[in-house]
Amino acid sequence: MNDRLQFDIEKSKIRILSLILISILYLIVSYILIGSKPEQFILVALVLILYVLSDATRRFITAFSVFIIYWIIFDYLKAIPNFEFNDVVISDIYNLDKKLFGIRENGTLLTLNEYWSTHGTVFLDLLCGFFYINWVPIPLLFACYLFNTNKREFLYFALTFLLVNIVGFVIYYIVPAAPPWYIQEYGFQFTPLIQSSPAGLSKFDAITGIPIFQSIYSKGSNVFAAMPSLHSAYPFIVLVFSIRNSLKWMSVFVAVISLGIWFAAVYTSHHYVLDVLAGITCASFSIILFFYVILKITFIREGIIHWEEAIRKS
Repeated sequence: MNDRLQFDIEKSKIRILSLILISILYLIVSYILIGSKPEQFILVALVLILYVLSDATRRFITAFSVFIIYWIIFDYLKAIPNFEFNDVVISDIYNLDKKLFGIRENGTLLTLNEYWSTHGTVFLDLLCGFFYINWVPIPLLFACYLFNTNKREFLYFALTFLLVNIVGFVIYYIVPAAPPWYIQEYGFQFTPLIQSSPAGLSKFDAITGIPIFQSIYSKGSNVFAAMPSLHSAYPFIVLVFSIRNSLKWMSVFVAVISLGIWFAAVYTSHHYVLDVLAGITCASFSIILFFYVILKITFIREGIIHWEEAIRKS
């Protein structure tokens, strides 16, 4: 019994030491690629504290490591701008969106972004801000729910979420695309190295007196990453998993949130309708890829089973 206890202690020490070394390596790589930021040290501190605090918090942070990986990859996109790989699509997507979904006013064909930029209301400014701020909290809260109710589904959801982002990031580099607000501020000429903008969401900041979106978009990884709209993909993943798990009322709630985020993306000039549809398509493709291809691979399926055992409460 004592030998077993001693073995567990030594194993725990090795894991903690490994986590510390990984954290140091992360901070070094981050400094080299994008420079040091307070958020990086906060992340490291949070992970270390939760890992050693208790068995429950260790299982939690181990399970949610998938979302940490997503955050790190997203942050590292700043190191290699996608516009250095391919030409940025600016006018083509604007013209196509206007042709397919445009609205005519006073004899002029406008994109829906242009239409709403002059037909907005305070109510819609507040409503869209409320919906859009939920693009990350909703997936994370849903992940917490699954973590506490169905560990296997939680892992499926977390890995699908990561896969959707990887697919989206790859498309960002294949087809860099400017958002609607870019044309409104800079026209159709390519202007690199500009800061991301809260665009129509700045109205929410002005009304509430809290610079929420200004703060968020000042840390944006890439201006030319409008298609696919991952803002639109995230709630769709939650919706699919809600339906998959027969969560009727949650499905209805998430469906409303999804529609709100999709409308807000266009209303605030962050995305074209095409971007929103591309985001939903990206999510659909990734979900199918995960369940019908990746999950069929034996070592991945077995790895998920072992991972589930590691985070399951005794």
